[in-house]
Amino acid sequence: MKIRLIRHATLLVTLGAKRILIDPMLSSAGTMSAVDNSPNPKPNPLLDLTMPLSDLLTADAACVTHLHRDHFDERAKELLPKTIPLFCQPGDEEKLRSFSFTTPHPIASSLHWDGITISRTSGQHGTGTIGVNMGPVSGFVFEHQGASLYIAGDTIWCNDTKAALDRYRPHIVVINTGAAQFLTGGPIVMDSEDVITLCRYVPAAKVIAVHMEAFNHCLLTRNELRALARERQIKNLFIPGDGEELVFDPD
Repeated sequence: MKIRLIRHATLLVTLGAKRILIDPMLSSAGTMSAVDNSPNPKPNPLLDLTMPLSDLLTADAACVTHLHRDHFDERAKELLPKTIPLFCQPGDEEKLRSFSFTTPHPIASSLHWDGITISRTSGQHGTGTIGVNMGPVSGFVFEHQGASLYIAGDTIWCNDTKAALDRYRPHIVVINTGAAQFLTGGPIVMDSEDVITLCRYVPAAKVIAVHMEAFNHCLLTRNELRALARERQIKNLFIPGDGEELVFDPD
């Protein structure tokens, strides 16, 4: 299994012979507006793509955890092949069809695709009124030849993430952190304490932290998270740089 962090939540996952593009945000640096009501009002994304667009657009399939613009932007709508298998949460398929995509696959529970089982999980995109207003979000578990990958999506540490870990017991977990937030309210994705809690909950799993330093409302940096992980003696956390590929052999 190979997992390449492109930037933010955009990943290129290789399972066997299949390449799956996760949460494609394909805009050039600085071409999207800043997130409103956030403490770091810089245009997004904060950096360019870290591999050629042509390599991303030839993926065998794509998976969109939800339709917020930092996970599926206007450039992705424009550039992705309209016939690409596009896995999504229920309720997003009609919007994807309105963008002329012909093969969205809403996953209510699970489906099988070319030897890969893909299951949907739930999440909580923040707390209180903000969490409600952010709308529904999903994560996805990919199982292939005895290996399992859980992409948690935009969620804080909550009963939904705990339930997914308990049910699927994934070997690898990708979490969106960065402590993204607005001027009021708490984080809408995992903050550093959530990351530590999750790592301790699944000590046998390899945990990959992404969703940092690429969008203006993400305030937690990689160095801050690394320092806390060292202080708390967390051994199963991986914090890749943008463009970095991690390769995991079956145990």
